[in-house]
Amino acid sequence: MNARAPVIHDQLASLADATRSRLLLLLDGQELTVSELCTVVQLPQSTVSRHLKALSDAGWVRARAEGTSNVYVMTRESLDGPTRRLWSLVREQVGQSAAALQDQRRLQSAMAARRSKSVEFFSSSAGQWDRVRDEMFGDRFHLAALAAFAAPEAVVGDLGCGTGQVSEALAPFVSQVIAVDSSAAMLQAARKRLRDHRNVELRRGELEALPIDDSRLDAATVMLVLHHVPEPARALADVARALKPGGRLIMVDMLPHDRESYRQQMGHVWLGFGEDQTNRMLHDAGFEQTRVVPLPTDPKVKGPALFVATGRKTATKHSDIDNLQSAIPRRL
Repeated sequence: MNARAPVIHDQLASLADATRSRLLLLLDGQELTVSELCTVVQLPQSTVSRHLKALSDAGWVRARAEGTSNVYVMTRESLDGPTRRLWSLVREQVGQSAAALQDQRRLQSAMAARRSKSVEFFSSSAGQWDRVRDEMFGDRFHLAALAAFAAPEAVVGDLGCGTGQVSEALAPFVSQVIAVDSSAAMLQAARKRLRDHRNVELRRGELEALPIDDSRLDAATVMLVLHHVPEPARALADVARALKPGGRLIMVDMLPHDRESYRQQMGHVWLGFGEDQTNRMLHDAGFEQTRVVPLPTDPKVKGPALFVATGRKTATKHSDIDNLQSAIPRRL
C-alpha cells in the first residue's frame, strides 16, 4: 500500500480509508464473497465486513444472497455522473498502487480456485455425471430447453399431439400452438395438461385432413404419429399445405423393424420407415432440404430405434403435389 493516500480521499468521505478503494477496485465489474475478499486483500473478516458496510451505506456496493453467503458488487450503473467521475479519479490513482497490483494478482488466483472446484468435480464425476444430472434435473430438461430455438412470433402445429407433451414444451416460446389429434381421449388428456397455456388451441382431426387453414403454420412437428396413419404420403402432403412457404417440418418416427405384435397391441399400421422411403415421401409432399438422421439408441428403452426427419416447404408446388392436395377435403 502507498505510504500516502491519494488526494481524492480528502474529497470523498466514504472512501476515507484506502482499503475501501482497494475493495471497490476488486468489486468493479465482478461479484465476490466476503471470504474471497479477505483472501485477496489479506485482512480479517471483521475488517472487510466493516468496510463493506460503510460502502454499502454510502451506495457504492450492493449485496445479494447466494446460498448461505452474500456476494458483493459495485453499483457502478446506479452512480450519478459526478460520482462516476470521482470514482474514475480514485481508480486512476489507486489502481496502480503496489497494494492494488498485488490484489489483482491474488484475485486471479481466487478466480482460478473457483474454476478448479468445477474442474475437480467433473474430473472425479465424469463417469457418474449423467446419473447425477438426471437425479438433480431429470432426463428431459434439455429437450424442453431446445424449444427456445423457435421464433417467438411463430405459429407451430403439434400434429398428432397425443397428451400434449410437445405442445407443453413449445408453448412458452412461441406465439401459438395448434395441437391436433384424432382421439377424443388423447385431446382430453392434453386439455388437462395444457390448461395453463392460453396460447395452445386443441383441435380434433386427422393428419390426412388437418383442420388448419392453408399456409397457417410457420413450423410443424409430427412425433411418433406417421406409423399410425393409413396414408402417410397423403398426411405429409396435407402438413405441407398447412405450412407457409419455407415452413419447417420436424418428424420423429421408427426405423424399420420386425415387431409384428405392434400391429395388434398398439394399432401400428406401418413397421417403421427407411431413410430413402422417408426422403421420397417428403420430397413428393413438397419438402426440400430434407434430412433423415437416426437418433442414438437408449439402452434402457425397449422400443425400436428412431429417426428424426426435417424438411422445408418449397415455395413452388409441383404438379403432382397439386393433384394430391386437390383430393384432400378441407376441414376447418
